[in-house]
Amino acid sequence: MASSGDALPELSITHFLRDILRQPAELQRTLGYLSGAGNGVLDAAVAAVRAARHVYLSGIGSSWHAGLNVAAMFQVGGRPVYLVDAAELVQFAAIPAGAVLIVISRSGRSVEIVQLLAKARESGATVIGITNAADGALAREAQIAIVVPVALDHAISVNTYTTLALAAGILATSVVAQGNAFPQGLKPNPGTGSMSDLKVRPPNVRLADSLSRAFVSAGEYIPKWLAQIEKSEWLAPHSTTYFLARGSSLGSAYEARLMWEEGVKSPATAMGAASFRHGPQEIVQRDMRFGIWIDAARMREQDLALARDLRKLGARVMLIGRRLPEDAGDLVFQLPEIASEWQFLIDIIPAQLVAERLARLSGSDPDTFRLCSFVVEDEAGLLGKNTGTR
Repeated sequence: MASSGDALPELSITHFLRDILRQPAELQRTLGYLSGAGNGVLDAAVAAVRAARHVYLSGIGSSWHAGLNVAAMFQVGGRPVYLVDAAELVQFAAIPAGAVLIVISRSGRSVEIVQLLAKARESGATVIGITNAADGALAREAQIAIVVPVALDHAISVNTYTTLALAAGILATSVVAQGNAFPQGLKPNPGTGSMSDLKVRPPNVRLADSLSRAFVSAGEYIPKWLAQIEKSEWLAPHSTTYFLARGSSLGSAYEARLMWEEGVKSPATAMGAASFRHGPQEIVQRDMRFGIWIDAARMREQDLALARDLRKLGARVMLIGRRLPEDAGDLVFQLPEIASEWQFLIDIIPAQLVAERLARLSGSDPDTFRLCSFVVEDEAGLLGKNTGTR
């Protein structure tokens, strides 16, 4: 079978698209790491969170969006966490002694993360760092560091977003479950993360198998998604765009908004689907664009009704979910089978593909930051010396 990269001519493939196309494989590799070499540190993190009275979940930028996805897993499991943006936690919060901070950051070097590490030391808090960079301050200074091995993205966070979300999600589901994250000594099949060859299959091993199959399927769906995008009229440069979601997909909506801003260089808005119905719906006009993530288990019919009404008002609607009616939106992305609470790991991929294509249609370069540095290491202004490409 041809790879998903064959769906577009070689000359038209941006770095952004290349990063998106390798995402299923990077997710597999991360799953293998967490259930193999990273199992010990993951178990230590689980024990620390379970023992803590106060648990904070924090990050900034795309890492914050990963936290939005994962926070729902803690809450539904009856293990509430304080979800606080890293900058707000540094400047506007007192951290109780003995608290545990789960800090997500791809580089571990952002100014707010460095300041948060110092504040945690002064407060007597324990930091669990979830990062992609072994040489960052977060990996070096956290008491427990989960360093997810992944090749960094060229510019926009793609693999560094979903692999950190996967690691944080495994931590969350392990905390609310019984036993360790993965039983010691259990290894996945090389290169796949699959544990399907094991005779004993506790719940966490079945989870690994389920996620592994979903990642494989997502890679197989990408060519179809690309074909849908190429012929869809939902994509329109300079449109007003809103992204709506619930639960574990809420971070996907916010991450899509960020990709529109970073890649398409176009403003967008993200919010909860319920919140949108409490006043913001007054902005609906003909030809506005909406992207809605549909959960397979909760509020499904209500959100499909929302999509229908938006279309009746003349808006164009993109839907992302499982087993959706093909006529429910102007652009409908069907997802492969995956547990609802884990949908966020793959439901961002169609939105990434749309953002990349829309950037090219708009004449924008998704591989270059005009004003933002790859890692924000100061707090003042916009026109720092480190703007531009990596």
